[in-house]
Amino acid sequence: MARVSITINANTYEITCADGEEQHILDLAEAVDGRVGDLVAAIGQAGEARLLAMAGLLMADELVELKDEVQRLRAEAELAPAPVPVAPGVDKNRVAELLETLAGRIETIALRVEQA
Repeated sequence: MARVSITINANTYEITCADGEEQHILDLAEAVDGRVGDLVAAIGQAGEARLLAMAGLLMADELVELKDEVQRLRAEAELAPAPVPVAPGVDKNRVAELLETLAGRIETIALRVEQA
């Protein structure tokens, strides 16, 4: 096990972590320190425990919002139409051109129907 010293709001803490995780822990501590620094700038020194709790709540709130967004995007992806397989040897560009031509014809027919 490795040990790393982190600093949050000018307080140093010794943290034990898995070997090779030291830089990751330092990066996480930097993010927490940034949040605490933002809180100190907004409300002043409110006690270490309170600042850490508030920073934790803010970060947890952001995490919940991100999880909700991931879940929404996954649901949208499941509703998206699956790609249509194209047989080997078929010119995809030619198929795209034909589809564009057909779409134009459909639009023309729709306009005629609206005008009738």
